[in-house]
Amino acid sequence: MNQFGFYFNQTRCIGCHTCAVACKDWHDHHDPSINWMQIKTIEKGKFPHLFLTFLAVPCYQCEEPSCLAACPQNAISKRETDGIVVVDQDKCLGKEKCENTPCLKSCRSKSPQFGQKVNAKMQKCDFCKDRLSAGKQPICVEACPMFALDINTIPELQKKYGKQKEAQGFIYSPKIKQAVVFTPKPLVYS
Repeated sequence: MNQFGFYFNQTRCIGCHTCAVACKDWHDHHDPSINWMQIKTIEKGKFPHLFLTFLAVPCYQCEEPSCLAACPQNAISKRETDGIVVVDQDKCLGKEKCENTPCLKSCRSKSPQFGQKVNAKMQKCDFCKDRLSAGKQPICVEACPMFALDINTIPELQKKYGKQKEAQGFIYSPKIKQAVVFTPKPLVYS
């Protein structure tokens, strides 16, 4: 399998949320609670010595996804061709019928989302698999004005950007093995 992964350059991100807005628009999400791409603000220090950075949080397409193991309906699977974690909404019981929404509770980045509709089915980032199969980049990557995002196979990302698996606000888990490469922002207080 050529495991696809996500690259995020924390030194370039300005927290503009263009990636998140493009994602909502492309996937036609009208529910304000659905955000397949989330941007976290990370603040550290005390005035006048402050540190600010951002962290893009899509589904990290883990090599050993905890959501997959947690789903009682086997509605979540990992594609053999590229390692993208996908949801079969026909198998998903929905948020009211599935006791305690174990997929959401098991995910460190809270990627599984249900929305506000009654018994909504689980949904999440799938790296715009439709765009990938058409030879295009995911919409978040294409939309980023700072060129802080990329998606490719893990070996290609590591060849291009290095092997850093941690960044400010993110800790890599050897148990679930998030498919991610970072250029982290150094912790320097201004």
